[in-house]
Amino acid sequence: MELTLGVHLKKLSGPILITGHTGFKGTWLTLLLERLNISVVGLSLAPEADSLFERAHRTGVMNEEFIDIRDFGAVSRFITKHRPAAVIHMAAQPLVLESYKTPRETFDINVMGTVNVLEAAFNTNSVEAVVIVTTDKVYRNDNLSRAFVETDSLAGKDPYSASKVGTESVVAAWQQIAKVSGGPKVISVRAGNVIGGGDWAQNRLFPDLIRGFISEGPIHIRNPRSTRPWQHVLDPLHGYLLALEAILKGAEINSMNFGPISESLTVQQMIDTCITQWPLKIEVVYGAEPADSHIEAIELQLNSSFAHANLNWRPFWNQKEAGKATVKWWDFVLLRGLSPLDACLQDIENLLQNP
Repeated sequence: MELTLGVHLKKLSGPILITGHTGFKGTWLTLLLERLNISVVGLSLAPEADSLFERAHRTGVMNEEFIDIRDFGAVSRFITKHRPAAVIHMAAQPLVLESYKTPRETFDINVMGTVNVLEAAFNTNSVEAVVIVTTDKVYRNDNLSRAFVETDSLAGKDPYSASKVGTESVVAAWQQIAKVSGGPKVISVRAGNVIGGGDWAQNRLFPDLIRGFISEGPIHIRNPRSTRPWQHVLDPLHGYLLALEAILKGAEINSMNFGPISESLTVQQMIDTCITQWPLKIEVVYGAEPADSHIEAIELQLNSSFAHANLNWRPFWNQKEAGKATVKWWDFVLLRGLSPLDACLQDIENLLQNP
């Protein structure tokens, strides 16, 4: 894989801008790009305490500014100054439950923040392509257990997913602008439930598990029978880079899914797989089912055959392997003294050296 991944990106005339580079996925993506010797600049809010960015001591490693993407002037000045050749837009309010508490802010960040990034990118002639990261939750979901394809209808149930559907509308509008008036190629990419070492967000399964491991107390789990398309964080990031390369080389692709090949596992199946990887005995307490069916979708699956057919992309880790790798990362960092940075680089090497 290392022989081909990133070859075209190394020839770009400027760096790749990652928005949200201090976030969980953003940190992993900058590490992957640096390992591939691809120039990176970052634009994001300041890192949160205990984030992977902080744990890996990433502040000051690249040209970066801590900017709110709702500030169009600041975003535009940054892009004009650093003249990136491509943008991967990941900055977002990414949590479903948080979106119920702050719906207006969620829409402002996810929709208008994307407008700001695209407008600034289109106003800077160095930018050749923009990848907008949305979510698997943009699809209209009737809990029918079918895997969504890119041409399925979009509809949001909660403020988060609705804001991401709005983001998809923004992407479609700027794709049309590019056709009519010229401008960078634009693509939206939709991934499943991303897991991996270093995620510390609230109300996510693996951070909750790790907090339970650390406290050695009972772990309380919502909706154990809910299914999710689990995948290791590096798998969709690899897909995003392949998609970026494809549109830079002229491929006409509007959107693309990146998810596991196999049928989505339930929360309980994932826990049963992963809990045996932790060296200490842990008690798991499952909530009533379905505790939050009115808040979050119960069934969720993605069909990634389009990415496989057009990019030859397939996940390196299957769902169970991704879960085990996530727990192993924390085991090495918390119990065996490996640095978070080295733990990430170890997983990156596994991806690159085992095509």
